[in-house]
This record gives sequence, C-alpha cells and structure tokens, in this order.
Amino acid sequence: MRLHRLEVEGFGPFRSRQSVDFDAFADDGIFLIAGRTGAGKSSILDAVCFGLYGGVPRYDGGEKRLRSDHCEPDDPSEVVVEFSTPSGRFRVTRSPEYLRPAKRGGGLTKQASAVTLDEWTDAGWVGRAARAVDVGNELDDILQLSREQFLQVILLAQNRFSEFLLANSKDRQALLRRLFGTQRFEDVQARFEERRRVAEQALGARVATVTARVEEAERLADEAALWGEPSEDSGARAPVARGNASTEDRLDDLRRAQARAEYRAERRASERDDAERQSAAADAALAAAREEQRDQAERDRARTALARLEGEEPLIAQARTELSDARAAESLRGVLAATERARVALTGAVEAAQRAQAAWDAFGLPAGDLEAWAAERTRATGAWQRALELEGQAGALADELQTAEAAVDVIEARLDEREADRATLPLQTIELTTQRDDARRRADRASDLRVALDQAQARAAAVLESARLDIDQIAAEQDLARASAEHASAQTALAQLRRRRLEGFAGELASALVDGDPCPVCGSHEHPSPAAHADPVTADDVASAEQQRDEAAAREREESQRAATLRAELAVATSRADGRIFAQAETELAAIAAEHADSLAAAEKKVALDVELQEIAERAERLERDRAADLVVLASAREQLAILTQRRADAQELIAEARGDAPTVADRLAEATTQVAAARSLSASLAERERREAALGESAAEQDAALASSPFADAAAAQVALRSASALESLDARITAHAVQREKERAILFDLELRTLPEEPIDLAPAEIASSTARAAWSAAVDDAGRASGIVERLAGLIDSAASEHARTSAQTAEFEVLRGLADTIAGRGGNTRKMTLETFVLAAELEEIVEAANRRLGDMSTGRYQLQHSDALAARGAASGLGIVVFDAFTGQTRPAQSLSGGETFLSSLALALGLAEVVTARAGGIRLDTLFIDEGFGSLDGDTLDIAMRTLDELRQGGRTVGVISHVEAMQEQIPAQLTVRATPEGPSVVESR
Repeated sequence: MRLHRLEVEGFGPFRSRQSVDFDAFADDGIFLIAGRTGAGKSSILDAVCFGLYGGVPRYDGGEKRLRSDHCEPDDPSEVVVEFSTPSGRFRVTRSPEYLRPAKRGGGLTKQASAVTLDEWTDAGWVGRAARAVDVGNELDDILQLSREQFLQVILLAQNRFSEFLLANSKDRQALLRRLFGTQRFEDVQARFEERRRVAEQALGARVATVTARVEEAERLADEAALWGEPSEDSGARAPVARGNASTEDRLDDLRRAQARAEYRAERRASERDDAERQSAAADAALAAAREEQRDQAERDRARTALARLEGEEPLIAQARTELSDARAAESLRGVLAATERARVALTGAVEAAQRAQAAWDAFGLPAGDLEAWAAERTRATGAWQRALELEGQAGALADELQTAEAAVDVIEARLDEREADRATLPLQTIELTTQRDDARRRADRASDLRVALDQAQARAAAVLESARLDIDQIAAEQDLARASAEHASAQTALAQLRRRRLEGFAGELASALVDGDPCPVCGSHEHPSPAAHADPVTADDVASAEQQRDEAAAREREESQRAATLRAELAVATSRADGRIFAQAETELAAIAAEHADSLAAAEKKVALDVELQEIAERAERLERDRAADLVVLASAREQLAILTQRRADAQELIAEARGDAPTVADRLAEATTQVAAARSLSASLAERERREAALGESAAEQDAALASSPFADAAAAQVALRSASALESLDARITAHAVQREKERAILFDLELRTLPEEPIDLAPAEIASSTARAAWSAAVDDAGRASGIVERLAGLIDSAASEHARTSAQTAEFEVLRGLADTIAGRGGNTRKMTLETFVLAAELEEIVEAANRRLGDMSTGRYQLQHSDALAARGAASGLGIVVFDAFTGQTRPAQSLSGGETFLSSLALALGLAEVVTARAGGIRLDTLFIDEGFGSLDGDTLDIAMRTLDELRQGGRTVGVISHVEAMQEQIPAQLTVRATPEGPSVVESR
C-alpha cells in the first residue's frame, strides 16, 4: 500500500485546505514532519487514519474533537486520502459530524458525517461507494488491514510506540488477538469446555440413575424380605455392608434376591390356582341348591293355581251361555236399529213441518209455489248487496273527503311559507360574501406577516446579542494587546540571547582548548590567542527563552482567536440587527405580532363565513326542491278530492234506490232474507215428512221377517240378549284365558311332580357360607400372587436397567476422561504446567517470530548488546502468562525486564519490535506490500550515536521503494533529513503545512 496525497480542511488545527503530496518524497525515501510542539504534526497522521477508518486512535474512549476549533460556522470539514494498492488507485473523502448554521429559521443544525470512495480508471475518477457501511466493506477488501493492524504496521502512532514492548502478558495477548484474529481459538476452548461440562453432567446423571435404580431395587427387596438369612457361607449382606459394596456386588445380591422372588411368585401362583378350583366347586354347589329351591317354590305355586282354576269352572260355563245368546242377537242388531231410527226420524220430521208452517203463516203471504217465490225474491236481493256495502262505507268516504280537503289546504299554506323564506336568501348571501372577502384579504397576509415576525424576533435577539458581544469584544481586544506585547518582549529577549550566544561561540570553543590537542576549527596544536568568553550564554538559557516565547505566542494565539471569534460573532449579530436599536426593535416586533394575530383570526373567520355561505346555498337548493315536490303533491291531492266527491254522489243514488220504504238498505235486505228462508224451510219440511213415513214402513217389514227366523220370540227379547263389542271380547277372552291357564299349570305341575322334590323348604345358608369362604380364600391368593409377580417384574426391570446403564457408564467414563484431559490442556489446567491456553500457545508462536524479526535489527541498533527473548515463565499470583518479553544483555549474560531499559534503549527496542511486528503482520495479511511507513515517537530521548544508529535503521527501511515519514522536532534530524514537511502555526491560530 502506498499513500499518494492527503488533503485536510477544517480538521484538527487546520482551517483552510492543506495538501500533502507524498509522491514528492518518493525519490528521497525518507522525509521529516517537523514543527513546534502543538503545531499539529501528529494531526497529519490522525487525518490519514480518519480518512481510511473513520476514527483517530488518540481519541479512543474520549471526546472526538475532529472538527477544527478555528472553523467558522459555515466552514466545511473534510479529509481526502488518495492511495494505491495492487487492486488499483483509490480516493477516500470523509467528513465528521459537526454543527452548522441552519438554512432556515436560524440557529445550528447537525451536519451528518459523510464518506465516499472513488476509483481511478481510464475515464477518470469513478464513484465506487457512498454509504459508510459500503465504504467500510470495500476498504476492508482493498486494504486487507484492520485499523489495529494499520496502526502497528504503517502508522506507528504517538503514545502507542512502546506499549507492545512494556505491556504485560494479558495486555499483549489482547493486542496480538486483534492483530492476528485468534479469537477462534478462544471459541474452540469454549466449545471444548462446554462439551466437557455437558459430558460431565451426562455421566453424573447416568451414575445417579444407576445408583437410584439399585437403591430402589434394594428397597423393594427389603420390603419383600428377599435377602434370606445371612450366614458365613451365604452371599447376603447387611444393609450397611451393601452401602459400602461396589455396584457389581450389589447387582449380584439383587439377582439372588430376584431368584428368591421368582420362586416365591411360582408358589403363590400354584396356591392361587388351588384356591380358584375350590371356589368354583363351592359356587357350583350353591347354584344347584338355589335351583332346587326355586323348583320347589314353583311346584307349590302351580298346585295352588290349578285348584283355584277348577273352582272357577261354573262361572265359566255361565259365561259360555251368555256369549252364545249375544252372538245370535248380534245378527239382528242392524234390523232392530234401522226400525228404531226410522220411527225416531219420522217423529222429528212431523214436528219440523209444524214449526215451519207456523213461521210462514206469520208473514201473511200466500202459500203457493214456495220454491218459485223464494227464487224470485233472492234475485231481487242480489242487487241490494252493493247498496248495502256503500251504505256501510258512507262514513269512511265522508272522512276521506274531509281529509283530502284538509291536505289541499295544508300544501297550499306550506308553499306560501317557503316562498316567503326563499325571498330572504339573496340579501343574506350578499352580506356574508362581503364579510368573507374582507376576511380573506386580511388572512392572505399571514405568511408574509409570519416571515416579518420571525425577522423582527431575530432582529430583537440580535440587538441584545450585539450589545453583549460589543462589551466582550472590547475586553478581548485589550487582552490581545497585552498578550501581543508580552510576545514581542519575549521574542526580543530570545533574539538578544541568540545574538549573544553566537557572539560567544568563539570564547566557548576557546575555553575547551587544551594545549597539544588539535583545534576542532583549524586543527592547530598551538593556541596562541584564544578568544575570551566574556558574556556566556548557555543553550539552556536559549531553550528557556524559547519556551517563554512559545508560551507567550500560545497566549497571543489564544487571545487572537478569541478576539477574532468575538469580532465575527459581533459582525454577524450587528448584521442581523439591521441597524435597529432596542426600543425600535421591540416596537416593530409588537406591531407585527399584533398584525399577525389579526391575520390568523381573519383566516379562522373566513373559514366560518365560507361554511355559512355554503349552508345558505344548500338551503336555497333544498327550498327549490321542496317547492317542486309540493306542487306535485298539491296536484295529486286536488285530483284525489275530485274523485272522492264523484264517488259520494254515485253511492247516495244507489242507496236510495235499494232502501225503498225501509229505514235502511240493511233493514230491507234482512226482512227479505228472513222471508226467503221461511219459504224454503217450509217446503223442505213437508218433503222430509213424506220420506220418513215411507222409510218407517219398509224397516218394520224387514224386522218382522228377521224375528221369524231367529230363536227370539219378539224384538224385546233380542234387545235383552244384545251385548257390546267390548263385552263380547271380554267374555271370549275370559273363557279362553281360563282354558289356557289351566292347561299350562297342569303341564308345569306334571314335570315338577316327576322330580320328587322334598316337601320341606330347602336351606341355602350352609352352601352360601362355604362359597363365600372359598371365594375370599381365592381373592387373597390372587392378591398374593399378583404382588409376588409385580415384585418380580419391578425387580427384574430395575436390575436389568441398572445393569445396562452401568455397562454404558464404563464406556462413557473413558470417553469423558479423554475429553476432560483435552479440555484441561486447551484451557491451561491439569498437566499444562505453563498454564497456557490454546490461544496463548498460538500467539506465543507468533510472538517468537516477531521477536526473531525484531532481533535482526536490534542487534545492529544496540551494537550486539541486546536481544529480545520470548518468555513463557509463570506469572506471579496466577496472572496470565506465556506471552512475556525479556531483554538479554550480552554484557552481563543475564536477562532482565524490558521496563529496566533506559529511555533511549526502550526507544530502540520498541522500534525494532514494532518493525518486526509489522513484518509478521504483513506476512499474515497475505504478504501485502507496504510502501509507506510513519513513525511518531521519541527520537528526542536518543544521544547522538544512538540517533545515528536509528537513522541508519530508518534508512534501511526505505530500500525497495518504501517511503518513510518521521515526526520529530529534534534539530539533528532536521539537519540529517533534507526532505521535510513543516507544520507551522500562523499568528491567527490555524496551522499550515509547508513542503521543502
């Protein structure tokens, strides 16, 4: 990777855009970044790191003050880094987050951070990514270095240079882990630890399962008393002895107990079978006794029932005679009944004819052809029915006519009322429209008045701000004048001291001359006229004056920056005040606020007036629609009134014709209907009397003929013998049931008498007691056999399960021991005497390579005295170990801690170690080429000879086209490195970058 160009603006101490062309130093190979303390030398490296990774190492964990404090609010902040890799040439443009003036409304708003990545092609710069996450992913692929690796192999930043050498094993492990990405080995350790824990839990659970099942089996054997009697030759153990025995011995004891349980179960099963057979025999004997008892009771019952049936025989014979007479009379039932019905019907017909004749005679009408008269009168009444209906509807028709007249009156009145209401609407519309137009004109000024109000408020605030800033600016100018005077005085004092020191160099040199030794200027061994050292000024005096001058300059810059800031703020506030004084600004603000409030109220009033106008328009439309509808309804009502009037006239004419001399049509119609009914009733009654007389004569002849062929002397005897159908069925059923029951009882008694049953009652108590006793014995035997069988099954299951689990436990124990040993070794436990984890072991191998690479330079840099060594010695009090670094001193032949080195020795060792680390990290990162290197650390702690050694080492680094940038303010390095990049603080405060 090679850096080509860096541009910074509004970043760190740089306000205006500063450009650094690293390609300009490619021919020299090494260049110096020089400048006074605090000028911003390290900020160049901060800008490179920020451009590539979006962060600055020295701000980690603290406030990220990336934007320059010298920037005006509108000044941009931006870093541009141009670099190349084997993948191509790229440019990163990145801006931090900062506050800028808002485009609207005044005040400040947050400017979000931004970054873009461009790639150089034949067509020029082409955008490759513009989102932070996309740019980050692209740079990871292009650079192939994380930020930590970049800070260790390319940008050796201030305050980080020696931390790797002096770190303890824990801190060194954290750094190496980030550089080499060895977290995966820690993950491996964690996975093995988890597997060990899971395996230990599984093994413990299985052992606990075996123990629990063995103890459960032993408890079951204790409860069932299966251990037998202990003796000298037997294998049975007491409970205490079993508790101390091995699992195999306890299983053997349980198997013997299982054999005893199986034998006991076989015995209990045999006893159960014997008890079952005895119980079955007792149950059979009881069943036989119960059957004989039932047969004995049935025999006695049959004897009693047969005797009762024989005693009922005379009554049954009488019932047979009654049934025979009833059946003979039943054949005459129809003839007798018909004759009686004909006689009764004739009597009724005669009475009805007499009543009809009396009713007809009451009307005083002639008794001619009654049917013809009735037909004629019926035809006349048919025409009167319609008149009757109209007479009944006369009242309703009058009500309808009155309702129709009222409806016409109501509609006409409503039309007049709505017409009057509609006539007032135009005047209301004109008045409301005038008010709305006036409100609209005032409301249209609201936006302009809002802008004017904001401006008036801003001017009022600016007037107050400018008054305050004017006071602060006067005080700042006075402080700046004092600081400038102090700076001028310090600068003058420094110039005088430098002049006096230059004038006293000859005397200082002469004071060091020794007779016989060559002069360092002319080489003469004789010194006839050495210069006098009358006004000595030491380098410390000059350095002290420079420090006083720098402090005065810093105070002057601070006061200048403060005064410039206040001047700028005052100019901004004065501009915003627009020449107003406080009273004028307040008056304008109050007037505009009142006008704005009136405009907002007018807007609300305009909306309300629009609503009222819309309601009036809708009301006019509604009235017009209602008027049209009322006209239609009025026409319909008038038409209905005319129809009803005509209907009433027609009905009155028809009613008068049908009523005749009667009071009403209904009265005349009722009288005619009654006369027709009387005529028809008389005619029908006379005809019916004649038919009944003929029917009676025929029925009497048939009855006489039937009695002549029957056993009865007359009709009265036949009537006495008649029975109802239910009575006949009852007699027949009684006779039949008696015969059937007698035959049934005879058959039952015949079979039972053949069995020669005893006459005395049979006693079941002895058989029942014997059966109950046998059944209880069988139930107890079944329970005993079930318990014995259950014990055998449970004991066998527990023993088999425990034996199976115990067999698997042995294999699982062996696997667990292997896994535990491996996990302990990886985690630095057990036989791992160095207490090194797997990750530490891997990093130790990497550290050995780093130390080897560092020693190739440290030997030359220390003239063969020092060598770094990797130490895996155990740390005190159990601290992390395995990644220690000690220094071998060839002068003493002993190793000592790196903390014991002097400042210069520490710098050389740190430089060698950092370069060795860079080589190894580069190799691990895929062998990427590093064409640019920066070193920002401690050359000022070296003496002249050691500095020469360090310079030779740096000179070796530029071989192969590499460019090395060194940050230092050491004057000797400024003399030895001609290619320089100077960072200079201007009197106004911001720094600038100059190349030479």
